[in-house]
Amino acid sequence: MDNAKNNRQLVVSVSPHIKSEETTARIMWSVSAALLPAAAMGAYFFGPRAVLTMFISIFVSVLTEYLYQKGMKKKNTIQDGSAFLTGLLLGLNLPASVPFYIPVVGAVVSVLITKMIFGGLGYNIFNPALVGRAFLLISFPKLMTIWTTPTAAFVKVDAITTATPLGILKEEGLQKLLDTFGGSFNYYMQMLSGNRAGSIGETSAIALLAGAAFLFYKRYISWHIPFSFLGSAALMAWVFGGKGALFTGDPLVHLLSGGMLIGAFFMATDYVTSPAVKKGQILFGAGCGFLTMLIRLKGGYPEGVMFAILIMNCLTPMIDRGFRTEVFGTRREAKG
Repeated sequence: MDNAKNNRQLVVSVSPHIKSEETTARIMWSVSAALLPAAAMGAYFFGPRAVLTMFISIFVSVLTEYLYQKGMKKKNTIQDGSAFLTGLLLGLNLPASVPFYIPVVGAVVSVLITKMIFGGLGYNIFNPALVGRAFLLISFPKLMTIWTTPTAAFVKVDAITTATPLGILKEEGLQKLLDTFGGSFNYYMQMLSGNRAGSIGETSAIALLAGAAFLFYKRYISWHIPFSFLGSAALMAWVFGGKGALFTGDPLVHLLSGGMLIGAFFMATDYVTSPAVKKGQILFGAGCGFLTMLIRLKGGYPEGVMFAILIMNCLTPMIDRGFRTEVFGTRREAKG
């Protein structure tokens, strides 16, 4: 063998040995891009106030992360896009009518308390944007449940308050909800377009599905969590969602209403707070769907997506341990 061949070295390194060109920053910015259709529809239906609410939420989220890392003399990571994504998700989950200090408080809680104090990206237990929204709902329940009609964005009058579809469904039943929208077909069409009351980014199902399709195309998410989430919710809605008899509910009413789609595709699939094992992801998603419908049908609150995901976030470590696979080359110890 010549000297050139003798100089070749075998380099042994720790796993992972198969690496991807994808980076945390690329994934975070891509998910933010996937949410732009929903943000654009929210701006279209709810006007400049919705845009300003989202901007404040994003700006304060990024600023909070920057100031914390500067004060703690840590490496700045705002360029990875995680703070931007947290702020965008929080803004999309707020009513357009909230005072502007609401997104400020929510952004600080989301980034500082939920993420940075726990050690930064990758160490948080709960989805930051959902914790921020939960804090706001508990602290300012009245402000967080004032919904305005989308048409209020286009007329020069005070915003007209109204009930969300889930609010009507909870208080007055399915028939009243469908009558309000002029029948089931009109209801489905308005849910798909986004012309209804609700949080800024949750109203347009078409926009959310378009963003989700992009994430599937890029393989940033898989079917395991969103499909099991929506499937279990649809099953619960069909079996228990009707009046007076089983198997008389309308699953589409629940799937298209509230935060079901944004929760299933963009929040439950968060890499940090959801299971890494595929079988565990199916259980996680099914649990989210079950808890969402349990809260909607039997709880006192018309919506349940936020609480369902946060509850399942608590169980993520246990789910991963329960579905953990054996390390190659090891053997189970005999039970005796």
